[in-house]
Amino acid sequence: MEPRHLFSAGVLTTMISLLQGVLGTASGVAVGFSLGLVGGGGSILAVPLMVYLVGIDSPHVAIGTSAVAVAANAGVNLMGHSRAGTVKWPCALTFSASGVAGAFAGAALGKMLDGQRLLALFALLMLVVAALMLKQRSGEVQPGVRLNRDNLPALLALGLATGVLSGFFGIGGGFLIVPALMLATGMPILNAVSSSLVAVTAFGLSTSASYAFSGLVDWALAGVFIAGGVFGGILGARLAKSLANRRGALNVVLASIISAVAIYVLIRASAA
Repeated sequence: MEPRHLFSAGVLTTMISLLQGVLGTASGVAVGFSLGLVGGGGSILAVPLMVYLVGIDSPHVAIGTSAVAVAANAGVNLMGHSRAGTVKWPCALTFSASGVAGAFAGAALGKMLDGQRLLALFALLMLVVAALMLKQRSGEVQPGVRLNRDNLPALLALGLATGVLSGFFGIGGGFLIVPALMLATGMPILNAVSSSLVAVTAFGLSTSASYAFSGLVDWALAGVFIAGGVFGGILGARLAKSLANRRGALNVVLASIISAVAIYVLIRASAA
């Protein structure tokens, strides 16, 4: 009877691991698709997906693992946008350089906070991001924007601020970065989406390095998450250009999803 018991336990463990792998891959597809399409959204959903869908017990491990996956997926998506010539590299690199310092500082603060409290604050940030998405207006844009002395201070300041939030919550920060780039430079949304992936990649690498150093990354899960994200990112990048003029409606849909997930996270965190 003993061997059968051990075999059954082994089969059960394998089934659970397989299910987590499938759910992790599916979550990666959703994250990659959103990153490729709008430069954000998926990254802010990655942590709740890790905790409540895939079943990661530790919020800190979920944050560290999602940071690795988001950085990798954003990097893949960035290559597609770069080939299309829509990345404003000088502005994006300046913004990212300032944000990396903020991301390291934010990650250090996030690891010091209780996991459930961190999730609750994360949910509140999601609600703020959803509200900003709904409030966003097209406004006047400057397709030929360049890095100059006028927009440099704004790029540095907003880069630092979004970097801190990105590191603290373990998110790529795309939905914070896109409006920040538009606010600082006046670039069109398609250029802001493409350029934001430079910062999402840089912030994600900074945050994941900090968490990996503390042993707070599930590398196997990060691998399947990245694999799904590559596939989703290819689909999202292909749609990004054709949907550039209809992002208002898409923002409403994604903001609604983010709000619903935020409310769910708040309920679960308060009940824990």
